[in-house]
Amino acid sequence: MRIRLEPRAESSPLWTYASPVLALALTIAFGAALFAALGKNPVQALGVFLFDPLANLRGVSEVLLKSIPLILCGVGLAICYRANVWNIGAEGQLIAGAICAGATVLAFDTPAKPLSGSFVIPLSCAAGILGGMGWAAITAWLRVRFNANEILVSLMLTYVAGLLLIYLCTGPLRDPDGYNFPQSKVFSKEFQLAYVLDKTRLHWGIFVALLVAAAGTVFVFRSFEGYKLQVGGLAERAARYAGFSSKKAIWSAMLICGALAGLAGAMEVMGPIGQVLPSVSPGYGFAAIIVAWIGRLHPVGVVLGALIMSVFYIGGEYAQSRIGLPSSITGIFQGALLFFLLACDTLIDYRIKFK
Repeated sequence: MRIRLEPRAESSPLWTYASPVLALALTIAFGAALFAALGKNPVQALGVFLFDPLANLRGVSEVLLKSIPLILCGVGLAICYRANVWNIGAEGQLIAGAICAGATVLAFDTPAKPLSGSFVIPLSCAAGILGGMGWAAITAWLRVRFNANEILVSLMLTYVAGLLLIYLCTGPLRDPDGYNFPQSKVFSKEFQLAYVLDKTRLHWGIFVALLVAAAGTVFVFRSFEGYKLQVGGLAERAARYAGFSSKKAIWSAMLICGALAGLAGAMEVMGPIGQVLPSVSPGYGFAAIIVAWIGRLHPVGVVLGALIMSVFYIGGEYAQSRIGLPSSITGIFQGALLFFLLACDTLIDYRIKFK
């Protein structure tokens, strides 16, 4: 029996949305096999990895907390990819936003405290947004001015941002009373984001993330600017004929993504971390790429994809502490999900034939 792929006359709407579901199922099956190979009970291990994070209020709050930067970065990346701008540097833009926001808080978090938290927190969020936009603008300018490959530029700038963060944490932003550890001082309570649930770390950034997803949906599907952005990115000649600018599409997509990633970084340093650290992100910007594709580049789908990825993050921590699995298990599940998603997406334009 031979198996071959036969091109479809047109893309399948069913498989467009069934593909992520099948990919998730295959990832879970792969995970069960992996756990068995590691000598663990697959049912017990999957229970710890996938269901224990949702077993109580604290676990659910942590899943929602992890989803905030994933939603913000994922919506920005979805807009970029719809404009055919292949931004891989949301992680660097998040770090840049965290640096700018953290530096702003530290500038006002002095014994005198000249400004209140109600003023400094929005100001720091704005600084994070501008930091992310500025970092994304480097890629946009190089693409427009020199036709540089935005994939390589944005990716390489991520490592530059990471090294800059390490320099600042060991130099200008280092806590003088921190026993020489590479970190800033812990922000005062009034300069940290307020919690929305007692005895949890979930802050009001979750509402901002959901609002961004709703605004992103309106922008992409219900606004003329969103339409121009997509046309300018996907069909440069058609856009030029219609009077749209492909260069403007590149700038708009990159700056929107940079702004949202920078806001994510700001909320991380003022939220669960409460200070500037070299490990400000465990890879949210890279995981958000998978989130965007799981969500079919739709802001609402991004929210669902972010929740799935958040369960992977929390489940990985539970699996490490409760059944002795390595911390890399989260990355393995993320990679497997992306692999199976790309494989299953083949069924959108092809059907399997047996002969």
